Amino acid sequence: MFELLLSADMMLEDPDGMADLLESKLGIYKHENWRQAFDNHPYIAHFLRVHKSLAVSPTRVEPQWHLDRPNPGDPMFHDFLESLKKYQGAHRPMITHSIVLAMHESKFNKLVEKLVHRKLPFRMAQRTPEMPFDRLWLGTTPEDSRYTPAVDGGLCIEVMPTEPLQMPAETYADTPAQPRNSKPGDMVRVTARGFLVRDLEHTIACLSTNLDWEVTSVDDIEGEGYRRAVMPFTVANSAALHIIEPTKWDSEAGLYINNWGPGLYYIRIGVNNLAAKAEDLKKRNVKFTWIEKSDATGGNPLIKIDPSELRGQLFEFEEI
Repeated sequence: MFELLLSADMMLEDPDGMADLLESKLGIYKHENWRQAFDNHPYIAHFLRVHKSLAVSPTRVEPQWHLDRPNPGDPMFHDFLESLKKYQGAHRPMITHSIVLAMHESKFNKLVEKLVHRKLPFRMAQRTPEMPFDRLWLGTTPEDSRYTPAVDGGLCIEVMPTEPLQMPAETYADTPAQPRNSKPGDMVRVTARGFLVRDLEHTIACLSTNLDWEVTSVDDIEGEGYRRAVMPFTVANSAALHIIEPTKWDSEAGLYINNWGPGLYYIRIGVNNLAAKAEDLKKRNVKFTWIEKSDATGGNPLIKIDPSELRGQLFEFEEI
């Protein structure tokens, strides 16, 4: 249904500084051409890459922040964003501006028709010279800008067509693009974005009933103390969306949801040779935990970066 997860985002002040931090601490690529900021859409966003090829890694890492200035391009967005912050919790270390899903324009048009037919709340931003394409948010309307989880089960979803992204044709090839001349320790692609919920069945039922988006699998990840639903994308190299319900209150996921509530969880990145990436992190003086056998990766090793290194954001590395 959906082609790809556009970005693993994080909404925080000083996104420029966060982009620098991700570059220095993790080796994620940044470039001034990947920084987005418009006067009539007052926000700053960096669409960082873990691999320079978008065909290899189409899901970007997106530190971003919306500025407290007039927004003539989308004057309703400020009120919606404030409701979104309130929904996620004022003190939550990781908050999203939206889980951005992209789909081909023909599918996007059918989705809008479906939402209208089913009388589900959504809002579309006006097209502007800076953004002459459609963007759609679920669970809000022009007449009531407050976010409600009734449509997407609390995932704060935004949808847009793929065409404005101008992705390379290889992104959609039947045979997934592979990195060339990859060295040990090189990052390959964002493999997963985790999202914590309190009721997994409710959320996946909302996605199925309202959007016809069906789960790939639901697994009990016993060692991590949670159940995980994997939501699919048609682009093979897209990051998966992992929807997670803790099953143990004192697991890492259980403690996190009981400390901070539902919402964003990890950004997981696949690398060529995990041991070599561990050595790279040591050279960068980055604190991390090496897990020799993780149920989250099928019994393979997993690196978890200490969130204090990255302003509270949770990053993980796995072998790919």
